[in-house]
Amino acid sequence: MKRIILIITVISAAIMELIDTSIVNVALNYMSGNLGATLEDISWVVTAYGIANVIIIPMTSFLVNNLGRRNYYIGSIILFTFCSFMCGNSTNLWELVMFRFLQGIGGGALLSVSAMVVYECFPKEKQNIASALFGIGVFIGPTIGPTLGGFITDNFSWRWIFYINIPLGILAAILCFKLLPESPTRQKVKKIDWLGIILLIIGIGSLQTVLERGETEDWFATRYIIFLTVAAVLSLVLFVHRELTIPHPVVKLSVLKHPSLSISAILTFITGIGMFTSIYLTPVLAQRFLGFNPAQAGLLLLPGSIIAVFALIITGKALQKGVPPALVVLLGFCCFIYFNWSMAQVNLDVSFATISINLIFRALGMALLTVPLASLAVSSLKPEDMPQGTAINNMMRQLGGSFGISIINTYIARRVALHRTDLISNLTPDNRSVMDRLQAYTSVFQSKGSGLPEAQQKAIALMEKIVVKQSFFLSYIDAYMVIGLAFIFVLPLLLFFLKRNKNKKIVIVSADH
Repeated sequence: MKRIILIITVISAAIMELIDTSIVNVALNYMSGNLGATLEDISWVVTAYGIANVIIIPMTSFLVNNLGRRNYYIGSIILFTFCSFMCGNSTNLWELVMFRFLQGIGGGALLSVSAMVVYECFPKEKQNIASALFGIGVFIGPTIGPTLGGFITDNFSWRWIFYINIPLGILAAILCFKLLPESPTRQKVKKIDWLGIILLIIGIGSLQTVLERGETEDWFATRYIIFLTVAAVLSLVLFVHRELTIPHPVVKLSVLKHPSLSISAILTFITGIGMFTSIYLTPVLAQRFLGFNPAQAGLLLLPGSIIAVFALIITGKALQKGVPPALVVLLGFCCFIYFNWSMAQVNLDVSFATISINLIFRALGMALLTVPLASLAVSSLKPEDMPQGTAINNMMRQLGGSFGISIINTYIARRVALHRTDLISNLTPDNRSVMDRLQAYTSVFQSKGSGLPEAQQKAIALMEKIVVKQSFFLSYIDAYMVIGLAFIFVLPLLLFFLKRNKNKKIVIVSADH
């Protein structure tokens, strides 16, 4: 019974951390007005959390070994909970941003260490079930975050987005204090790689800031984006060189010499792109172009979420019975490719049901990828290297999301200009259908009391709005196609695992053993 309570506790903590990556997105307008900040500045509330997460996740193994898993995990829960309270009590933007960053530092352990604990609670022959259970949290968190955030903001206050973590955090800390054992593979490092830590913080922090703020700041037209880009490149190059050459690195990058981990990391990176960009694009598409309200946009994801929970469990059992993980990954990639291809075919008359069905394939893709990719990543690592391999794999998922959203935002901005030019080129006096529509709009405005010149100006302005809307819509559709192509592009990497499976059965092992 204690084992079951511990599993539920750490999975709930992971879900809480992942929900907080997206729960604030729908409340940014409210925060902006309440704190007297611009919409551009308030986006730092999202950026700060993401930067902290990506910095701390690759350091998980180092922190667990030096602080002890029990101390590090419980301390992280307390930090996350305290900062949630302080975020809710913030009286200005930069106070909120600071505590969101610290909240993200605490949240990093709730993802990586939770996975280790869940794996440890199951014997080796049932590791796929452990992966499936933890995968439920990985999938559910980012999916329900925007819906939950919208409900809380509409019915209470944006501050309750943070306050809701407090009772959950306190309960999790108490239960872990009573039930969580120390890691049996802890290897304390006597000499701490402080320079490596500093280079990692500067490199990843700068990179994340550039990715998340680049499009808003018009990329290299802004001086601080140029500075941070240079800082990111130099710091990460020095960091990689140092971690590969010193005896006790803060991040053991040498584990990437194992092809199973390096290839899985690339596949996980692409999965992160698909996972986070789909959650970003689809609600915006539904609300901005199809007229759905926030509640309807949230309900679009519900059928797929329910089906994915069962699919995750089935996937774990299938892998346990000997189904090759690479085949499951291939099927998951096919589901993602189909989802993006289907979304690239929709028009402004698409129904709620059609999008919801498309999202079921997206959910199935996530369910099929979560378990086997985690297993493949650590399949050839030594027991002492598995926590580091798991942390690197988790970091690649988060980086994939950051890269994906940044690239997609830039791509959409470029495509909008192109589509607008194409559409306007057809709006000529020779185009009979265009002139008929312009005349119809003019007549409508005249019937409402406008004179002919004013009615014609309003009709032209309306046509311009329609062109802009259609340009954005077509750009979003193009974005789905690009994401689908990214999945197709990396498919050949699966040949490594398929060939390997013919010669040697991949044994699924714990991420902490």
